Parts: sequence; structure tokens; C-alpha cells
Amino acid sequence: MPILKRLHITIQGAVQGVGFRPFIYRLATELGLVGWVNNFAGGVAIEVEGSQTQLQAFLLQIYKELPPHASIQSLETSFLAPVGYKQFEIRASTGGENTALILPDIATCADCLREIFDKCDRRYLYPFTNCTHCGPRFSIITALPYDRANTTMQKFEMCDRCQAEYHHPLNRRFHAQLNACAECGPHLELWNQDGHVLTSHYQALQQAVEEIRKGKIVAIKGLGGFHLVVDARHQQAVTKLRYCKQRAKPFALMYPSLQLIKAHCEVSNLETQLLLSPQAPIVLLRRKFKSGMAIAPAVAPDNPYLGVMLPYTPLHHLLMSQLGFPVVATSGNLTDEPICTDEREAIQYLSNIATVFLIHNRPITRPIDDSVVRVIMERELLLRRARGYAPLPIAINLSPTIQQPQSKLLAVGAHFKNTIAFSLSQQVFVSQHIGDLATVAALKAFNQALADFQQLYQLQPLTIACDAHPDYVSTQFAQNSGLPTIPVQHHYAHVLSYMAENDLLRNENSILGIAWDGTGYGLDGTIWGGEFLQIQPLRSLTSDPETPFQRVAHLRTFRLPGGEKAIKEPRRVAIGLLYEIAGDALFTMNDLAPVQAFNAQELRILWTMLQRNINTAITSSAGRLFDAIAAIIGLRQYTQFEGQAAMELEFAIAELNTDDCYSFEITTIANSPLIIDWMPTVQGVLADLSCELSQGYISAKFHNTLVEMMVVVAQQIGAEQVVLTGGCFQNKYLIERTIQRLTQESFHPYWHQQVPPHDGGIALGQIVAALHVI
Repeated sequence: MPILKRLHITIQGAVQGVGFRPFIYRLATELGLVGWVNNFAGGVAIEVEGSQTQLQAFLLQIYKELPPHASIQSLETSFLAPVGYKQFEIRASTGGENTALILPDIATCADCLREIFDKCDRRYLYPFTNCTHCGPRFSIITALPYDRANTTMQKFEMCDRCQAEYHHPLNRRFHAQLNACAECGPHLELWNQDGHVLTSHYQALQQAVEEIRKGKIVAIKGLGGFHLVVDARHQQAVTKLRYCKQRAKPFALMYPSLQLIKAHCEVSNLETQLLLSPQAPIVLLRRKFKSGMAIAPAVAPDNPYLGVMLPYTPLHHLLMSQLGFPVVATSGNLTDEPICTDEREAIQYLSNIATVFLIHNRPITRPIDDSVVRVIMERELLLRRARGYAPLPIAINLSPTIQQPQSKLLAVGAHFKNTIAFSLSQQVFVSQHIGDLATVAALKAFNQALADFQQLYQLQPLTIACDAHPDYVSTQFAQNSGLPTIPVQHHYAHVLSYMAENDLLRNENSILGIAWDGTGYGLDGTIWGGEFLQIQPLRSLTSDPETPFQRVAHLRTFRLPGGEKAIKEPRRVAIGLLYEIAGDALFTMNDLAPVQAFNAQELRILWTMLQRNINTAITSSAGRLFDAIAAIIGLRQYTQFEGQAAMELEFAIAELNTDDCYSFEITTIANSPLIIDWMPTVQGVLADLSCELSQGYISAKFHNTLVEMMVVVAQQIGAEQVVLTGGCFQNKYLIERTIQRLTQESFHPYWHQQVPPHDGGIALGQIVAALHVI
């Protein structure tokens, strides 16, 4: 008879909410092992008794047969004396330090989808069908470990049939914490604008469908909040939604099928995978303008791309199967405010927009927007990290000489596209997209995200990392917290966010970080944004954490008349730029579009501001350079949202293919950064304008010139590895051409994938910077 042994296993990673305990139960019983498995706040604990051969097979099969959404970060084992277990069981969860990974919300799996459309299945047409492989997770969890009692499903008591599924080891709903059906689970209701119930259950969905067919705007409560939904083919209805929502940005679309998406858009293999993935993000796809598509122009005016997603919950699948055409599915909020999550809140804020409200009675714990992805060089690039991705952590590998504090460091991010982050062991948990901290409602969402993370992971930070900009709301929060703060330069944080995401923190060589964006507070008190930072191996920084990087080059500076006001007025940026070239003579150049955009009195005021240096912030920003060129060539003088002018400048290139560039100069001053002088570039733009060359051709030449600026600086600095980060690198033409040219010149370019290149990644970089200071 073989000698019995007892094996204790502790597993950490994404092992809660993925059917991991049922998986372990089935595996152990198939191998004839006895013992138990349970969740604890840090992951999953297992004890099994059997022969050495059985236990070795058990460990091997854990890795080989992991559930689809599970991942193991650490697996620790120890052998103990057997205690004589009689059977294998799933035990009640226990406490401990909260380190277990919370899974993001997962799109409906194929098995559940089949059930809701099967007339013979008891979950036929049930919009809250889920199993251990799919459904809500992060949006409904209230505490760890992941058990029904710690979710917003706690008030729904399972019926006998659901209980039977829950306790049956061979059922895929075995220990599915959110298991429910039409008899015992959440249900739909349709409300009018006053919050009165019009109808309920499947009839509510059918009536909502009819309202959408009529061209009405319907507010629909989904996973992480409300969508405002309208027929995407109905120009008048979409225009009304745009007006009521006060939104200038393109709207996202939900399509009923991949087939219809492919009829309307160009879709690569990777983009297909993203659309069909468990994350089910919004994917930016190039339109087929000759497809005869019926999408209303107001959905994405003058934009060659559409933001497209497929249904990702049973409710969405049922809705879209009834409609059969694409709908606008935009966040249920007013511009610059967080998404509504509660039906009473939605009635209060959205009743002037939506005609009816399709709601359900499963509470949403926290707001989570749809994630947004685009494909760059055959790799995904996250532009908004939210549903499907957050709150999975970023593992960071620091130098072994650096002692990382446990659960003590919070980063509060930037002012725009805000996220927050916590360090916990060798991981950084980055929050879902919060947004711009420009309103009281946005600040409330920021504070809620802070409270959420502290509650879920029992985090009590001792230090806060923040942006160096003194006027950012997030910075002021840190300074007013009473805790020690570590200000981190904005563009340094950008570069570190990429290095953390892509495991370059233990790199042995220096790295050139090209951080280009609109605004970042510089060490000299000016506005940076066209930066080249040399990052020395981070292991060497412990001796001198006060000088963690060197600013080795930047774009030539110019002034912004009106300061912050210039950010929304490219015409002002252009005046500041052109004044560097023409001086006072600029104000007599009445043939230039930016000059024509002002009246005589406004021009006199601008002249006075520039001549006397009144309210004229100094900037090296690449983002503002894009704005200026867009205004100079007559594309846009005012913007309604961040990056609008730069987007239109990129879109103007269309399918044009040229390698032509403008000239530029590199100025070298002893013991100072290289200065990339754009004056010859702008003079070339003006010359092409006078020759009446097309906006698209001028834009292509301008983009190509920026790429060559980066290549030349990289050659002069000599760093082999080049990181591209910052909001400017959301520009597909710019980043792809830069990658190609750097590669041609034998550099190794790096660009973001899982963390956005814009300010949504700043919090991660702040954590890394602060860890080195500490």
C-alpha cells in the first residue's frame, strides 16, 4: 500500500470568480484525492492527501488544465503529516490579508449565450444568465474573498434548481457565486422619465426595443453603469443625443453581429479577436465609406474611424438580436461627468435626454466605462483601460536592492484621464478610467475609487505620489491629505509607466524616453510636452533619487497667449508660434487663417500680451505644436475636446503616401539639452500654403518631419532602446512611422499595450518613481 502524504498548497493570482474551486474539486476527485479547497482573502488554499504519484499528477494538472480566465502568480507547497481526510470538499472562505486578484467583468460565454436563445432551456431570454466562466465581477464585488455574500447578488436567494446546479460537481455552475434564473434572480423594468414602472421582465426589453426603433433615446442599465442608446442610422435622433449630452467627441457603436461590422468597417484578424474577446472592448476601426453603410454622419463627424463593440452581456445580446441594426451606445452621463450607475441617479441626471429607462434591480458597486482599444503595428493599444481589463494589476520587477513597502503607497494620477494606483507587494493595482477631474461629480468618482481600493485591499497608505503640477486637483488632494507626498515630474512618470508595463525596470542600459503630449509641469516651471528623457538603469538611482532622469532634448519653446485658454483655441497657439518667426509683422499677415480668426481688437490684445509677456505661458509641447499647424493650414481654430485638432490633422493625411519632410535644426548648447528648432518646419508649411498645396500633403510632411526629429535625436543621444509615450502617441500615423524609422536605423522602439500612453498611465509611473525615492 502506498505511503499517504498531505500536501498544502497556497495559490495567488486570478483564482477567484473564475471557477477555480470547482476545477480543483473535479481534479482532486478524478485523481482519487481527499481534502479540501477554499477561498481566502489572498487567493485559494488547498489540502490534498494521497500518494506521491497522485500528488505530483495533481500539481501538474493544475497548470495544464487551468480554467479559461484563471492565472497563477504564485504557487507555494508544503508537505505535512496526513490527518486522514475522508472525502474532498469545498470549505467556507476565510479571511487574511487581501491580496487576491479581483477579476474584471467578463463577456457572456458561448454556453450561456446558447442557453438564452434556446427555447427549451429554462434560462431562455433571461438577461442575467451567467456561469463560472462569464458575467460581472469587479462591478458588483463589495469585499474579498469573492463569495456571493460579498457581492450585490447577496439579496437574491437561489431557488431550488439554482441551488442544485450550485452544488453539482459536474455542472459548470458548480459554486458559481452569481448563479440565478428568472425565478430567483434580478429582473428588468421599464421606467418613464418620472421613475414610474411601465412594464417589467422581457416585456420591458421588448418595449425598449420599440422605442429605439421609433428613433427615441433609451437609457439602459448595463454592467458598470448606464448607456444612452439610439438608432445609429437616425441622423435626427443622434443629433439630438449629441446636443442633449453636450458631447463633441465621436459616439461608440454597438453592432448586432461581426458580419455587419465587417460590412461597414475594415477588420483585421487581431481586431476580430479583440471584438470577440472576453474583454469585448470598443475597437477603433477604419470605415468602408464605399460600403453603402447607413450610419448617421452625426455619429462620428469627419472621422474615418468608428468605435465599435459587440454585445457583451445577455441583456445586450437580447436587445441587439431584436434590433438587428447598429446603435449608439454611449456612456450614460453628461460630458466630463462620471457614468450613472443607479436608476434614481439616472432619472435625476438623464431624464432630459432619455425617453424611457430600461433598468434592473442588481446594484452596481462602482462605475466602469467601456474600454477602448486600437491596433498599432499588429498589437493592441489600450486607449481607455476599464471594463474587461481593470482592476488586474501590473506586475513590477524592481531592482533587488530596492525594498518595496507593503500596502503603503498610493498614486493619485494626473488631472486629465485620471486613474489612481496602489502598490501591493510586487504588483500595482491601477483603477478603472475615472476621467477628467474638472467637476464636482468627477471628484466624487475619484474619492469613491480611492475608498473602493482601500476597502477591497485593506490599504492604508503612508505616502502619496502625485503629479508635480501644483494646480492639479489630484495634487491638491495629496497635499491636503496630511500624509507625506512625493511629487513626480509628469513626463518621467509617462516613461516609467511604459517601463513598468513592459518589464524594463531592471534594464542594464540607459533608455531614451520620448514623452510627447499637451501639458506637463516642467522642472523649470514651464509647460513641457516635447521631451526626450534619458533614464539611467534604475538600480543606480538609489544613491541619488533626486536626479532620476536627464532632460537631454526638447522642442523649441514658444509662448501661449492666454495660457490655459489657448488649450481650447488652436488659433491662439498658432499666434504664439508664428510670433516667434515673424514678430510684430505677424499682425499684418491677414492672409493667415489664425490671424483671420480674430477681430482687430482681439489682435491688439494678443500683440500686447506677447510684447509684454502678460499671461503667456512658455511651452515645449508637441501637442500644442499639432494644434498650431492645424490652425495655420485652416483645419481648426477652436476645439471642443482634447486632441481634436491633432486628430483632424492626422485624418487629413487619409491614404496619401509620401516620404517628403520639412527641414528643422538641432541646436547644441554646452551642458544643456539639445533644442529641436521647428522654425524651418513652420516656414516650410507657410511656403507650401502659399503654393496652395493640399492640407493632407502638408500634414503628411509635418508628421514625417516630427518622426525625423525623433530619429536624429536618438542618433545623437545614442541610446539603443527608445520608449514612445504620452498622448501624442495615440496618433496611428505618427507612432507607426516612428516605429518603422527607428527600426530602420537599428534602434529598438517600444510602445504601450496594456496601459494607455496618455495620462491614464501616469499613476503607474508615479508608483514606480516613488518606490525608488522611498
